[in-house]
Amino acid sequence: MTDNVLLHLGEEPRFDAIQTADIKPALQTAIAEARAQIAEVKAQTHTDWANTVERLTDITERVGRIWGVVSHLNSVVDTPELRAVYNELMPEITIFFTEIGQDIELYNRFKTIKNSPEFATLSPAQKTKLNHDLRDFVLSGAELPPEQQAELAKLQTEGAQLSAKFSQNVLDATDAFALYFDDAAPLAGIPEDSLAMFAAAAQSEGKTGYKIGLQIPHYLAVIQYADNRELREQIYRAYVTRASELSDDGKFDNTANIDRTLENALQTAKLLGFKNYAELSLATKMADTPEQVLTFLHDLARRAKPYAEKDLAEVKAFARDRLNLADPQPWDLSYASEKLREAKYAFSETEVKKYFPVSKVLAGLFAQIKKLYGIGFAEKTVPVWHKDVRYFELEQNGKTIGGVYMDLYAREGKRGGAWMNDYKGRRRFADGTLQLPTAYLVCNFTPPVGGKEARLSHDEILTLFHETGHGLHHLLTQVDELGVSGINGVEWDAVELPSQFMENFVWEYDVLAQMSAHEETGEPLPKELFDKMLAAKNFQRGMFLVRQMEFALFDMTIYSEDDEGRLKNWPQVLDSVRKEVAVIQPPEYNRFANSFGHIFAGGYSAGYYSYAWAEVLSADAYAAFEESNDVAATGKRFWQEILAVGGSRSAAESFKAFRGREPSIDALLRHSGFDNAA
Repeated sequence: MTDNVLLHLGEEPRFDAIQTADIKPALQTAIAEARAQIAEVKAQTHTDWANTVERLTDITERVGRIWGVVSHLNSVVDTPELRAVYNELMPEITIFFTEIGQDIELYNRFKTIKNSPEFATLSPAQKTKLNHDLRDFVLSGAELPPEQQAELAKLQTEGAQLSAKFSQNVLDATDAFALYFDDAAPLAGIPEDSLAMFAAAAQSEGKTGYKIGLQIPHYLAVIQYADNRELREQIYRAYVTRASELSDDGKFDNTANIDRTLENALQTAKLLGFKNYAELSLATKMADTPEQVLTFLHDLARRAKPYAEKDLAEVKAFARDRLNLADPQPWDLSYASEKLREAKYAFSETEVKKYFPVSKVLAGLFAQIKKLYGIGFAEKTVPVWHKDVRYFELEQNGKTIGGVYMDLYAREGKRGGAWMNDYKGRRRFADGTLQLPTAYLVCNFTPPVGGKEARLSHDEILTLFHETGHGLHHLLTQVDELGVSGINGVEWDAVELPSQFMENFVWEYDVLAQMSAHEETGEPLPKELFDKMLAAKNFQRGMFLVRQMEFALFDMTIYSEDDEGRLKNWPQVLDSVRKEVAVIQPPEYNRFANSFGHIFAGGYSAGYYSYAWAEVLSADAYAAFEESNDVAATGKRFWQEILAVGGSRSAAESFKAFRGREPSIDALLRHSGFDNAA
């Protein structure tokens, strides 16, 4: 089937030409061809880097790239037809990569290279890749007897299916909910741009009035601004019961899915000789043991909780005294907090948002990257999967060094949250030609409505800079070995370092001012308003951090369980964690875990602590810029020692090379407004 566009993916995919009908034949053809080529690799009498490692990279990259495009489309333009073929093919792709990981002949060929004189001649990046590959063979079960390999393969296939089903249930539960209003009277307090968004949502269905869904821009508009307390409670209940037995008659309930995911993870870990899944997860991370992570999280929670308690007491007193809410409930707290912020710091998020049209924000983002690294962005016209998607090439000294797709706005059929993923990584081929990296940057911001340009909140700008940080980690690599270039091979608990690092610049006035223009006057963000925003930077920071500790401790604790009989106790584990660290106890009907995609479908299983772990690194890295008078020189060092090296050396080594010492928590505590001795 030579005309199948997926079999001939080029520098950028022809998204305009990809049909759902292309997917199955393309993937099955690619897998069949790959299996035949792997057989040829194993039939060779001589073993070296070029004919084994490099050749296997060629083979697997082609299959992985096809499936990567399909997976990406499944996340951003979900349709029943696409979902059906995605679910049908998932077992096939999982089995294909499991076969490679368990192939004892390939494993032995890799060990032969490690033990041969050729190993000494390899580059540092090649040596790191080979060591990672050998580790991954073991973690894939290459050393297990055949019957246990088969059992592991079955578990891995099921695990992939469970993950996909979890995400699909959350998406379906989110899209299934809708509230309709004929007029705006019940929506008092909600900003005009959000009302316009609700009106556009209704119009898209041929209705008049307003439609409110559970996509995050809809949810936040209500929970933060609606004066109607009953509406806030209604939207809160719908949001926190998504994908549970309490919504949609249990049609999308993820409870059994979570039970089986935890069982599957523990069974997988024990097959590979680990006590629990957390130990298996940490085998490829910076942290050494679950106990080390739990100690870190408990310590940070202990430091943050007194500040969280003060935050909660303050907002409760304000709600009682100023809003006539004697006993504020969880659905009141975001609303009361926004009113408190306005009263305490004399500005509102709605006011701030008027200064940030998306075109100016992107221009400011690109200007900051130019200042840090000397890299420019140029928009190009390429095939895309949705009309709102834009594509930019990164340029250095007149040469293209990579590309990034930006899909910024929320819509139905698109998975919630924000993420960066890669289409392809940097790689130098044997003939010397260089493959340039390409990334996808996906967010769920409030979309443009009524012919007006979209405007971003400060929180959305933080998210944009965060995901761009991930993108730069992938795109600015200078490593030529695919397995360790860009984000590839980077320890998961260090992968948030470049993203959280970028967030710091959104708290610099010069950066914000250059990306601002008021929607009516065109004036940049006033310094007076910025100073108010900066004063409010750590507003309820304590409450935020203990919430993060709640998530991370729940994650690490349930995946540290080594008794299969106790795995279904995860709701009790969550309750126990909340009693220890949380200052806000949710209502009994809260089913937060049923939509916690990070740890049940998003790759953060026994890894959610990474956000806090890496924030120690990112705050300390940014402190180097605070201490320097030469942003360009410091930016160049950050690029060379952190971004450029990708996964070619350990994150600990890279951080130490940049900072000249081990990381310190002091900068994080200072940036958070915490007393180090707390």
